[in-house]
Amino acid sequence: MSAYPEIGEQALCRPVPDGAFARYSARPVRTLDDFQKVVAIRAAVFMAEQDCPYEEEFDGNDFCATHFVVFDGDSPVGTLRLRWFAGFAKLERVVLLRGQRGRPALQVMLAEAFELATRKGYRRMIAQIQARLWPVWSRTFRCRLTADRPRFWFSDFEYAEIEIDLPEHPRALAPDSDPMVMIRPEGEWDAPGVLDASVARTDRPDVAA
Repeated sequence: MSAYPEIGEQALCRPVPDGAFARYSARPVRTLDDFQKVVAIRAAVFMAEQDCPYEEEFDGNDFCATHFVVFDGDSPVGTLRLRWFAGFAKLERVVLLRGQRGRPALQVMLAEAFELATRKGYRRMIAQIQARLWPVWSRTFRCRLTADRPRFWFSDFEYAEIEIDLPEHPRALAPDSDPMVMIRPEGEWDAPGVLDASVARTDRPDVAA
């Protein structure tokens, strides 16, 4: 992501520490190579540490979601998944390698993910968290337990549902946004993309794709 995620950061309980964005960076997955990083990190933590079966961890939703990877320098150290529904987004599969837990990598990744969600116009997000981790998540981003929703179990853990209120982005994308902005790579809407460059090849710039 190219710009500082100042809107996404507002959804966190505490500002990202000084210097964290110089060390860590996070971006949406756009290539097979980055997706392989997602698979490797999740396998290392959810399958190896938590003994989650392969078919439960890779549940059929990965190719219809947006993934983020966070890097410590050039090394991938964490990932999360976002799925999109009418009126809300769903935060899933948030994970860091063991050596990164408690460090700013998580805040950087969440700030970037929340920035993308708010830029898409989302104001509400839900997540299903391991119930034992509620104290951790409640101190990480601005969230609340969803009222009147019972706890539930799957993959050998007890879960609770939470809601995250997202701030309004002043430049949220809308149906009447510039069409050339809408076709740029996910999360890179402010930088000209390859299709912007293709406009110079035609003498009829008013013709839509």
